[in-house]
Amino acid sequence: MNLVELFGDYPILKTVGEMNKDILGIKHDSRKIKLNELFIAKKGFTKDGHKFINEAIKNGASTILLDEMTETIPGITYILVKDTYDAVSYISSRYFDEPSKKMTMVAITGTNGKTSTSYLIQSILNANCINTGIIGTLGVKIDDNLNKLENTTPEPISLHYNLYKMVKANIKACAMEVSSHALELKRAEYIDFDIGVFTNLTKDHLDYHKSMDNYFHSKLKLFYKTTKYNIINIDDVYGRKIIDEVGNRVHLLTYGIENNADIVAKDINYRMDKVSFSLNFNGYDVDIILNMPGKFSIYNALAAASVGVALDIDLWTIKAGLEAVEGIKGRFEIVPTNRDFSVIIDFAHTADGLEKVLKVIHQFAEGRIIVVFGAGGNRDRTKRPDMGMVVGLNADFAVITSDNPRNEEPSAIIEDILTGIKNTKIEYKVIIDRKEAIEYALKIARTNDIILLAGKGHETYTIFKDNIYPLDERQIVLDYLDII
Repeated sequence: MNLVELFGDYPILKTVGEMNKDILGIKHDSRKIKLNELFIAKKGFTKDGHKFINEAIKNGASTILLDEMTETIPGITYILVKDTYDAVSYISSRYFDEPSKKMTMVAITGTNGKTSTSYLIQSILNANCINTGIIGTLGVKIDDNLNKLENTTPEPISLHYNLYKMVKANIKACAMEVSSHALELKRAEYIDFDIGVFTNLTKDHLDYHKSMDNYFHSKLKLFYKTTKYNIINIDDVYGRKIIDEVGNRVHLLTYGIENNADIVAKDINYRMDKVSFSLNFNGYDVDIILNMPGKFSIYNALAAASVGVALDIDLWTIKAGLEAVEGIKGRFEIVPTNRDFSVIIDFAHTADGLEKVLKVIHQFAEGRIIVVFGAGGNRDRTKRPDMGMVVGLNADFAVITSDNPRNEEPSAIIEDILTGIKNTKIEYKVIIDRKEAIEYALKIARTNDIILLAGKGHETYTIFKDNIYPLDERQIVLDYLDII
């Protein structure tokens, strides 16, 4: 693609070298650069891409995009911009022919519920013959193919490339999880979002955002980008703040259980593996049997149903789409143990997420509730005591263990959790090795006990000291119980 065409009217501070030339690709990893490609010298959290410019040129880069001028080499084009984070989002969109403009783009943001909501949205839209893809925590889903991603919302080059692949595959809509990091780091810039969905906001990522106010304002950015609808959980205090701040700049739809909303759930009946309720919109009701348990699942379903309403999909098609979802990997996933106790795997990795899952379990628990959990390393330390406190107040026994310690010592992470759990009366045991912790919980399980394996959900690995090791909790359970 020609550089002049690629940058269009984007504000460039300075150029050195020829602009009227073609490039064959764009990358921000100097090790992967090939002949006649553009290298983005981006400043990251731990590394500065400007230090790898010479390596990129040796590997074939013919153009350098940067926000800090360096010594130049004849024959190489240098393009200086104010902010490479913004610029890479712009050129990624243009390089892949602005794919977001060719689909209905639905963005889901919030602390919890994004993944489940995206899959429920996909099912509703598919039921209405709108072929829908997903980008999020579980990966990129195009038709029946699922490819993993490094981040919930990928880097702009990967993001727009995958949107481009969706267009080529005749995908007509995309349900996309948008993280607070992505909004702050401008990964979601230059995407035409038709609809924005807010699920909830609870304490998380404060290692990055520093305060709940900063965290909220990162999420808020999405609702100034939408072009058609904002869909807001009115039962959440931060949802109401979004409404106050954004107002009716586009059409607004609210959903909820506790407060008056446009889309409401009534006559709720909870069971161990599902929940039923009546979905009401505009004076019309339709009965829903959702194959996922708990109040939080109703909120996810209401959010997805609201997207259907925004797209003029009738309630009966919305019902068919919601009821077609059998469950989502790592989200309140019941492991078939063939024993007289139960094992549930859930991604809950915040105090709020743990509390919600444990409240669901309390609705049908007959024996003890045993929780195996830890907290991620190099992440928000302030939530760890809260997680310990929540488990201590809502479970009968806890096994505190590792959960992606990364570059922190697992024992130090556990100590942070203990400062919260020690303020409760729960019995607990510390077992650093997560496999051993799971096996211990299985060993002590009694009739009617429920074991919750919390924090990893869909993940089948653990990260320690920059290394990734296989760890599939479901398989650990099956192997220990000799179930095939």
